[in-house]
Amino acid sequence: MSENVHVVCPHCDAVNRVPRPRLGAGAKCGKCHGPLFTGAPVALDERRFATHLGRSDLSLVVDFWATWCAPCRMMAPIFEEAARTLEPSARLVKVDTEQAQGLAMQFGIRSIPTLAVFRGGREVARTAGAMDLASLLAWVRPHL
Repeated sequence: MSENVHVVCPHCDAVNRVPRPRLGAGAKCGKCHGPLFTGAPVALDERRFATHLGRSDLSLVVDFWATWCAPCRMMAPIFEEAARTLEPSARLVKVDTEQAQGLAMQFGIRSIPTLAVFRGGREVARTAGAMDLASLLAWVRPHL
């Protein structure tokens, strides 16, 4: 396992090389000096998604959602709690399928909410539908 991990800043999208033992120790971005982990999902558009997917060594847990979707809104606080629990092992992100229609098409999102886990730039798992925190964590952890 590599001693250093590439982490994309959730604020400015700069790629940071962080020693693995320092991931959970308040690591900050070398460019904007913001915290690399905020305990909250990061909202990404198509450009930012490409950067986080292609440049980070962290697994990416993606919530494909839309503002008009009641189950999506119901699951939002659960996904936020999952971010607090899973960081810095993974980066949790939200993609609004209405704003990022190209990503929804690229990944064949047919129902929302859809959750997907990406590792090494490739999708490794997917599930559709809202779930509680325990179910979400149980589903995600084997894929990290």
